[in-house]
Amino acid sequence: MKKHDQDFMKRQNRLTVFEIIKHQQPISRASIAKQTGMSPTTVSRIVAELAEEGYLLESEQVSAGLGRKSTLLEMVDAAVLSVGVELDRHQVNIGIVDLQGNVIAMSQYPRSVEESPEVTLERVGTEIDQLTKSNEIDCERIIGVGVGLPGIIDNDTGEVMFSVQLGWRNVRLAERLKEITGYDVAVDNELKAKALAEHMKGAAIGSQRTVLLGFGNGVGSAFIMEGEIYRGRTNSAGEIGHTTIDPNGMLCDCGKAGCLQTYINIKSLLSEANKIRPVRSIEELFEAKKAGERWALHLIERALMYMAITINNVVCMYNPDSVILSGELTDKFPEILDEVVDLCYSKYVWEPLRGAFRILKSELHEQGVVIGSGLISQNCFFALE
Repeated sequence: MKKHDQDFMKRQNRLTVFEIIKHQQPISRASIAKQTGMSPTTVSRIVAELAEEGYLLESEQVSAGLGRKSTLLEMVDAAVLSVGVELDRHQVNIGIVDLQGNVIAMSQYPRSVEESPEVTLERVGTEIDQLTKSNEIDCERIIGVGVGLPGIIDNDTGEVMFSVQLGWRNVRLAERLKEITGYDVAVDNELKAKALAEHMKGAAIGSQRTVLLGFGNGVGSAFIMEGEIYRGRTNSAGEIGHTTIDPNGMLCDCGKAGCLQTYINIKSLLSEANKIRPVRSIEELFEAKKAGERWALHLIERALMYMAITINNVVCMYNPDSVILSGELTDKFPEILDEVVDLCYSKYVWEPLRGAFRILKSELHEQGVVIGSGLISQNCFFALE
């Protein structure tokens, strides 16, 4: 085997052992060897390296059962920290995340839609610095920054190829943010990051095949299969918001007509509402619905119908065991969840698949992308070390 291949296998084995300890702690070396098929010698070597670097400790507990007792291994959660960043159209969320995905400090601030990438990234660098100082975080423990944002991302290079919501194209985000902060930077689509977080810490714990749907400023999806993000060839799997519903329909920000998200996303709903009367926010639109204004009721009911159709489409494509609804619409107006579920089972989900999956609400809300981005940064760090 070539040295390159050997080095790759060593990194993969190290990451595998690290992930098993992280999610199954406390656990013995023998159990890790049994699960992975690695030799006890290989497992002991990796464990010794991780312990020497301060990531593990040996628990005073011993494994139960007959035979020789085994010392159990646990993570030192505070040994490694990462920064998770969510870049949205109108807001930026930043958090410090530990090994278990716990957010130990967080800040958020508004972002102007017209803000350039350079201004946004300079501000992110400043906010990270202020967040660590105000919370007395030891920066030596921070191993990197993870960033989640809407759009097509080259997650290998950290370049934003195209983001409709932010209006960015060919932005070398990881490279520039590393220059600003000094940290290694991992970049990914925000729904992929959020789906990973929900799988690890939220609504999809224990799920084998999870689809997360985001309904808010845009419409998108992410698919987690047996703990891994399904990316497709160019990391654009899940861009369901730009599937065509009506080629003669409304013009989307992406330049095409009749994209799915033009029937659901907040910008399109407000644009349609303002043809009737001035409506400044999505809250105003829902208030008009509650007041019994028929045009508002029609707009929202149409959006819920297309949400149910979206659920049917992803269920038919991926056959998941769980579908998680997330985004600004479901976070701000949780009452629509029951309406969408009713539409799914009464009209839109293909009958053979009814009862084959759960429809769940996101549990992590505004922390989801921050947690997922922080965990992706940690995964990159431990895979490369």
